[in-house]
Amino acid sequence: MTVTTQPERESMEYDVVIVGAGPSGLSAAIRLKQIDPDLSVVVLEKGSEVGAHILSGAVLDPIGLNRLIPDWKERGAPVKTEVVDDNFYVLGEAGQVRVPNWPMPRLMNNHGNYIVSMGSVCRWLAEQAEELGVEIFPGMAASQVVWDGERVKGVVAGEMGLQSDGTPGPHYEPGMELHGKYVFIGEGVRGSLAKEIINRLNLSEGHEPQKYGLGMKEIWEVDPSKFQKGRVVHTMGWPLGKNTGGGSFIYHYEDNLVMVGFVVHLNYENPYLYPYMEFQRFKHHPMVAELLEGGKRISYGARAISEGGYQSLPELSFAGGVLLGCSAGMVNVPRIKGNHNAMISGIEAAEAAAAAIAAGREGDRLTDYDTAVRTGAIGQDLRKVRNVKPAWSRYGLWPSLVLGGMDMWGAGLTGRNILRTWKHGKTDAEATGKAAKFKPIDYPKPDGRLSFDRLTNVAFSFTNHEESQPCHLKLKDPSIPIAVNLPEYAEPAQRYCPAGVYEVVEDANGPRFVINFQNCVHCKTCDIKDPSQNIVWTTPQGGDGPNYPNM
Repeated sequence: MTVTTQPERESMEYDVVIVGAGPSGLSAAIRLKQIDPDLSVVVLEKGSEVGAHILSGAVLDPIGLNRLIPDWKERGAPVKTEVVDDNFYVLGEAGQVRVPNWPMPRLMNNHGNYIVSMGSVCRWLAEQAEELGVEIFPGMAASQVVWDGERVKGVVAGEMGLQSDGTPGPHYEPGMELHGKYVFIGEGVRGSLAKEIINRLNLSEGHEPQKYGLGMKEIWEVDPSKFQKGRVVHTMGWPLGKNTGGGSFIYHYEDNLVMVGFVVHLNYENPYLYPYMEFQRFKHHPMVAELLEGGKRISYGARAISEGGYQSLPELSFAGGVLLGCSAGMVNVPRIKGNHNAMISGIEAAEAAAAAIAAGREGDRLTDYDTAVRTGAIGQDLRKVRNVKPAWSRYGLWPSLVLGGMDMWGAGLTGRNILRTWKHGKTDAEATGKAAKFKPIDYPKPDGRLSFDRLTNVAFSFTNHEESQPCHLKLKDPSIPIAVNLPEYAEPAQRYCPAGVYEVVEDANGPRFVINFQNCVHCKTCDIKDPSQNIVWTTPQGGDGPNYPNM
């Protein structure tokens, strides 16, 4: 006789279940209720509150917000700092060259856009959703897909109290199954449920592999004499080498707060590259140091960014649901913007689902959503810039600036890309080179004034995990980090993680691989960049992770 050691889960039925209270999920929830107030809609958020896990630049193109809530200004949306000064620089170690605005493609112009905290924007969107009757449950991590054959029927959310060995503890709560006529997956980049659905249903078949960057961000309170509200600065070049893609942003937000961010494309080859230390070194450039001197860093965080663009969009609908926003990869890479497309994706998904439910359908594919994304505003936005990323990957900084600029100009003027459609080829994990081909990089020690060590900075992400739970960073084969990754790749997890989660520790028995999962800021870089694809990021229990106040 089989003994069941955990209670059976209860279930709740909704018209639409939405995973993730980001801009895409909340926009979908709002639009569903705008169309039909009687629809039952629930939003599940793994962060301790809405906005706790939201990290973005961010300069917001209001096109999605205009469509969703046209009177957002009158309603008091936290979207107030309009861009007034737009600058682009190419950095050298000791100086910089400003690229004038006139040769830049029109789509790169930020005037009419707003510098925002997307965490604050999402909190406001949640208020609008709840006023319409949307149920929002923060601290409810969706940890499993509920399948009905090859249909996504719902998700399991709210499982709490597992012990480190995975068995139920004394305060175990099994969570609930939330079933929907349609399930919207808006987890953000490289979400665990989206990854499972894409792989099981082969949604990426016939499309290019997704590409990623690692974005790291600090918020600084600077000397008021140096603050210029509405000023936007983007840079490329130093400290990254010519063959390593990436760049920075500096946004003067409000109340003397400046958002300083650094992005490293994760298709870099040198396994000794240390993205976090590249960010810290960047702040010592004379142009940046002069701004930050006398100020103080008040927040830190990191997240992966989808960079594959139009070529890498998987099939967006599947039986029972759809992929929203960054779960599918809708970032416009040269603009460093995806929030506007995320919001539009939520709107399009809501309209497709509401029409299907009104027609008496459920659990089928919302193919109208696929069509709307690929042929509408999102597809038009992504098609124009689709060759910038592969050109950069293939030729490096300067040739890609010329080729990408020409291609964007051509697409903007004629609607056609001069370069047609270039492929990405390798995944970011496959791009990692063997350590024997490279030399270790000697990074300057952080000075504690402009630059900081990882663990000190992680404290400013206000990250917390219940230590008695199972480690949410799973190794397919525990022997690989030391047996394979260390001798062949100098175990790059020690360096690519922006939170110091992974260590190789030497003791009397030799090297061993240590996972400090309590430090994890949920950026998912390990799941993306591990050259052996041995690390699997899964969601910890709800409420755990970073607690970003205004990122």
